[in-house]
Amino acid sequence: MKQIFKNITILITTIFLTFFSFFNSFAANVEVEMLNKQGKESMVYSQKIVRVNVGESILWKASSKGHNVEFIKGGVPEGVEKFKSKFNKDVEYKFDIPGIYAYWCTPHKTMGMIGFVVVGDDKSNLEEIKKLRFSGKSKKLAKELFNSL
Repeated sequence: MKQIFKNITILITTIFLTFFSFFNSFAANVEVEMLNKQGKESMVYSQKIVRVNVGESILWKASSKGHNVEFIKGGVPEGVEKFKSKFNKDVEYKFDIPGIYAYWCTPHKTMGMIGFVVVGDDKSNLEEIKKLRFSGKSKKLAKELFNSL
């Protein structure tokens, strides 16, 4: 009887851990809001620099209308394909390639709505990121963010 109880306990524990791992694998590891206003800033992502491990995801939440996420051409590690979300839609992206990913909100990129994701603490493409052409408020902000990377 003890052996049967032990086997049932092990089976239930295994099933629970399997389901928990399965459902947890679909959850974003980090959430970043797309906002019209945060404190004294306008047209911003709630976090300007996010650090994740390889295999983790970011969920960009369309908390305010009129925003999207677009990886900047030349601002991602080699092998990463073009990525541009729809406006006013939550979007999730799983990061499988280490390096720095530079992104912006397409209509608000000159207003300082930019961000960086550092994947796997790999900064091997930092010099390429520094060569990107930012304009408006993003130009000054990008320089500040480079120092925080």
